[in-house]
Amino acid sequence: MITVSNLSVQFGKRVLFNDVNLKFTNGNIYGIIGANGAGKSTFLRTIYGDLDPTTGTIALGPGERLSVLSQDHFKWDSHTVMDTVMMGHSVLWDIMKQREELYAKEDFTDEDGMLVSELEEKFAELDGWNAESDAAALLSGLGIKEDKHYTLMGELSGKEKVRVMLAQALYGNPDNLLLDEPTNDLDMETVTWLEEYLSNFEHTVLVVSHDRHFLDSVCTHTVDIDFGKINMFAGNYSFWYESSQLALRQQQNQKAKAEEKKKELEEFIRRFSANVAKSKQTTSRKKMLDKLNVDEIKPSSRKYPGIIFTPEREPGNQILEVSGLKKTTEEGVVLFNDVNFNVEKGDKIVFLSKNPRAMTAFFEIINGKMKQDAGHFNWGVTITTAYLPLDNTEYTDTDKNLVDWLGQYGEGNEVYMKGFLGRMLFSGEDVLKKVNVLSGGEKMRCMIARMQLRNANCLILDTPTNHLDLESIQAFNNNLKTYKGNVLFSSHDHEFIQTVANRIIELTPNGIIDKMMEYDEYITSDHIKELRAKMYAE
Repeated sequence: MITVSNLSVQFGKRVLFNDVNLKFTNGNIYGIIGANGAGKSTFLRTIYGDLDPTTGTIALGPGERLSVLSQDHFKWDSHTVMDTVMMGHSVLWDIMKQREELYAKEDFTDEDGMLVSELEEKFAELDGWNAESDAAALLSGLGIKEDKHYTLMGELSGKEKVRVMLAQALYGNPDNLLLDEPTNDLDMETVTWLEEYLSNFEHTVLVVSHDRHFLDSVCTHTVDIDFGKINMFAGNYSFWYESSQLALRQQQNQKAKAEEKKKELEEFIRRFSANVAKSKQTTSRKKMLDKLNVDEIKPSSRKYPGIIFTPEREPGNQILEVSGLKKTTEEGVVLFNDVNFNVEKGDKIVFLSKNPRAMTAFFEIINGKMKQDAGHFNWGVTITTAYLPLDNTEYTDTDKNLVDWLGQYGEGNEVYMKGFLGRMLFSGEDVLKKVNVLSGGEKMRCMIARMQLRNANCLILDTPTNHLDLESIQAFNNNLKTYKGNVLFSSHDHEFIQTVANRIIELTPNGIIDKMMEYDEYITSDHIKELRAKMYAE
């Protein structure tokens, strides 16, 4: 349990949040949401003591332990993977080190014997005899193979280190667990494992994430940081979003009677609760909405960018034909080979691969920015494309202001360009900022504005949710679901893929897997798992 009392954090004149009074209790998982810069990570830092609050206190339950997902991936480079994980339980680790030192003494005294006896008792109470096997189980579940359990952390790749840090945070069944973006750099199997692990976790969890599917799968409550306040609501992210939007529509409809509004909200809660009860998600196993009151549903004060793609013309019958395409890296790694497919009208295709460089290389090739090793591709004559690359540096490394920058990519006067920027939440003096000083999220919104100017009938999106906050991701997602043209994209966002894609193409070194099916079915199908194993075999 974590109790936050009269908390405020202020940097100079800027108040991140003020007068926060919340209690986080056992058995619940709290998803912390807020716009970029709202203070999500700062809130976690104040809870685990890395940052002193301006005012207020934070208290754990008596004798409780707090565990945090570390963001420092170099701190443990000189330690083995196994030791790094076990160091996550500092009390047990200290006891283990003291035992080793005492047993190694040549002049072992009676006092040492008494101390060892006390340590052995504590060691047993903390289940120390299973310490290594428990750590190994976590590592294996997170995709770290046994042959790496005793290698040095410094020898691991960045993605492997992320998994070890996650194992460290989970280790020892902590009473309180703080996770900041835990799904970053995890593949779909590992994210599923983590969702299952948290579904059986009976203590207190606070999690910051931009992965809406993950938040929906694990969270029983949503903690919203907005306009200097932190408010807690029952329900996962989708419930918070949909209910707040419903309440906002009701607020705008002044004619609706109070009784009608109440009935509409009650019906919404009933439907949502029924859907959760039928799902396999973590939230279906916990009493997420049992004590929810209609009065708790409030309109959101969030601003969502106006992401609206409108094709200038309908695509013809020939969209894109790909034949025999192959690409190998400079190091000789085959990213994909023998890629053959046709894009049909209405296709919204997500491209997958175990090697994320494969999707980027494919998109760069079909946009004429990279040369393939073999094969060819042909766009239909009616097709106009708009491309959102993974790396936008070549577009945004400029000291032009936003209006002049956007004006390069479309016809129209300054007022017209300001209108597009306004839809992307740039207003007032913001439009005179230089592009190269923008944050990653702001640059992405500029790139999306640029795409909208093209009125393309085929969108090519390389990991479009990178750097975006939940509001921008939600707005982007909503528009792509109804977009009338074709979409070719890659993404780490489960919800984005599930709700947009109607076709899946996985690029492998031995050809492609091409399926017209939902993403949820694709990642759970035993047949697909066998096929993937075969396609990635050496």
